[in-house]
Amino acid sequence: MRRDEVRLLVSYLDDDHVVHSRFSDLPEFLEPGDTLVLNTSGTMNAALPAERGDGTPIAVHLSTHLPADLWVVELRSSSGDEPVLDGEPGEVLVLPEGGTIVLQTPYLSEKRPRGEGSNRLWISTLNLPVNFNEYLDRHGSPIRYRYVKESWPASYYQTVYATEVGSAEMPSAGRAFTPELITRLVANGVRVVPLILHTGVASLEDDEPPYEEFYRVPPETADEINAARAVGRRVVAVGTTVVRALETVTDKDGSTHPGEGWTNLFITPERGSRSVDAMLTGLHEPRSTHLSMLEALAGHGSVFPLAASGKEHLQVAYSEALKEGYLWHEFGDLHLILPRHTGA
Repeated sequence: MRRDEVRLLVSYLDDDHVVHSRFSDLPEFLEPGDTLVLNTSGTMNAALPAERGDGTPIAVHLSTHLPADLWVVELRSSSGDEPVLDGEPGEVLVLPEGGTIVLQTPYLSEKRPRGEGSNRLWISTLNLPVNFNEYLDRHGSPIRYRYVKESWPASYYQTVYATEVGSAEMPSAGRAFTPELITRLVANGVRVVPLILHTGVASLEDDEPPYEEFYRVPPETADEINAARAVGRRVVAVGTTVVRALETVTDKDGSTHPGEGWTNLFITPERGSRSVDAMLTGLHEPRSTHLSMLEALAGHGSVFPLAASGKEHLQVAYSEALKEGYLWHEFGDLHLILPRHTGA
């Protein structure tokens, strides 16, 4: 089916009203003057086959390109299903065509109490025989987990508006957009503005904080957001990556600034959310840190007389999603969280 034929669950914070729709109907739920913020980061062929010194095949997932041309990489089983935890500093992994990855030091190990021998993320040096993008085109593939049963082309993992490849995994809240749908939104008076946040691997473990990620918020995007807020229009984030970038550059008074750099921001209900009024997102598993961000956004509903807390609102919405058989993960259905229900 077309990308925009996935289902869309719309939940309203002021009264917990839920509407079941299709993503192609998104223009019916957005208003002229709304500002829709997209993450235009493209998805890398970030999964590479590798061999350890004893010949054992494994998979290496490129996660984050750090300064000084270092990489955070994740070690996985050759199938990609399980983490590999027994890497060692100085270990050399052999890649196709004579490339190598040298493991330098564990990443975030000081924040993980499990001790040595349990690190799957490593700061590493990547040595390739040809240009990086050319090499990934030849030998890499999109990161795939066990719930995706077959290998799909890299084009399946790209949003239609991607401009700069750099994400280990697809910023998937935007996958359902089509050029035609974006045209309809713009024709209806919705402003569409870009930013960049390059995502790392999404397979967080229970004791790991969210990783640092590179972001760039252009001056024109910050100006459009501030202009919308000044006249009482809604700012709608497409995905948790957009919220993370905007929260990084938004003051407590709600003023958004241009910026570029690295963010390690963890958005919780205690911290709250101040950069957006509404959000389009996928459906997240209970252990996901993304749910904490959604709860922070949904908690803004407390300004409305009939609103539940953020957690209670998500329980209502997710109960509906489960009852109606919505699909999870990056190729699944989507959830639009809006502040006010104006229907009958």
